[in-house]
Amino acid sequence: MMNRTPLTSLARLSRLSRMAALAAAAFSLAHSAQALEIDLPGETAIYKQSDMPGYSLTLQNCLMCHSAQYVEYQPKTSPRTYWEATVKKMKKPFGAPFPDADIPAIVDYLSKTYGAESTAAAPTK
Repeated sequence: MMNRTPLTSLARLSRLSRMAALAAAAFSLAHSAQALEIDLPGETAIYKQSDMPGYSLTLQNCLMCHSAQYVEYQPKTSPRTYWEATVKKMKKPFGAPFPDADIPAIVDYLSKTYGAESTAAAPTK
């Protein structure tokens, strides 16, 4: 059997004081933490305006998840099949909440405005 020396009253008080100080510090840190507020710059990239029905659908459905820069960074030579696959990918598996009926108009706008069917993608002579 181990012979333990009982803590003296002073040692016990010192130990309790340290524990209380640690608990108070932890409580103070936990309650002094505040949410950090960050002001981000305004959006500068915009979709190219168009009279095509896909333009308004793109504004309604695409901007909720990403900026127009996402589209601007795609290769200008991307064919319609690329844009169709990309829009369908946004719907499933990524879960973009637009109706399947909107896909052709969105693809038409994107391929004619940003893809291989746009005048910007046409080769210069």
